Amino acid sequence: MTRFFFPTLAGLALLTCLVADPALAQNMAAGIPAFNVASGADGGSTYSLSLQILALMTGLTVLPSLVLGMTSFTRIIIVLSILRQAMGTQQTPPNQVLVAIALFLTMFIMAPTFTEMNSTVITPYLDGLMPADLALVNGANVMKDFLVNNTRVNDLVMFTEMAGDEPYASPEDVPLTVLLPAFITSELKTAFQIGFLLFLPFLVIDMVIASILMSLGMMMLSPMLVSLPFKLLLFVLVDGWAMTVGSLVATYAGG
Repeated sequence: MTRFFFPTLAGLALLTCLVADPALAQNMAAGIPAFNVASGADGGSTYSLSLQILALMTGLTVLPSLVLGMTSFTRIIIVLSILRQAMGTQQTPPNQVLVAIALFLTMFIMAPTFTEMNSTVITPYLDGLMPADLALVNGANVMKDFLVNNTRVNDLVMFTEMAGDEPYASPEDVPLTVLLPAFITSELKTAFQIGFLLFLPFLVIDMVIASILMSLGMMMLSPMLVSLPFKLLLFVLVDGWAMTVGSLVATYAGG
C-alpha cells in the first residue's frame, strides 16, 4: 500500500504546485517538454495533455476509496463476510464472488442517485451548458443527499461537534470532511448490527449440534463439521440469499 501511496501523494503535490504557481509550471515546462503551459488572453493557464493525464491517473487512484466511502459497498461486503463466517463455509463463496455481489448490489442501490447526477450534472457539463466548478458543486450536493439520508443523526452530530461547527440547516451545508467519516461510522455500526442478527440462528444450530454430540459421547467429532449441512439446509429452505439481499437493499433510504 505504501508503494502506491507515495507516487499518488507526489502527483497530488506536483499538481497543486503547478496550479497554484503558473510561473513554476512554466519553469518546469522548460526542463520537461511534456509539461507545456500556455498563458491565455484572460490571464489563465492551459496545461498540456500529459499533465491532464497525470491528474486523471491521480484521480483514478482515489476512486476505490470513493467507492468504499461514499456508497453502500462497505455495509454490503461486511454483512456478506459475516454471513459466510456464520455459516462456517470457510472460503465459499470466494472473496471475488462476494466483491462482485457487493459491487452489483451497490450499483442497484445507487442507481437513482447516479441517474440524478447524470441528468443534472454530467450531461449538462458534457454539453457545455455548465462550467466544471459548478458541476463539481452540484454533483457533491447530489451525493450529500444520499449520504445524509443514510447517516445516523448521532454520528453526524458527533463529528459536527468534533469539528467545532454548529448544526447545519440543510444537507448541502454539511461539508464532506464531516459527512464522510460520519457516514462510514454509521455504515460500520449498521453492518455489524445486521451481522449479529444473521449470526444468531447459525449459532443456535451449532449449540444444539454440540449438545447432541456431547450427550452421545462423540467428543472427537467436530460440531462445526456436523452442523454445516444443517446450516446450509436451513439457509436454502428459508431462501436465505434473497432474504439477505432484500433486507440489505431495504435498509437504504432514497437519495
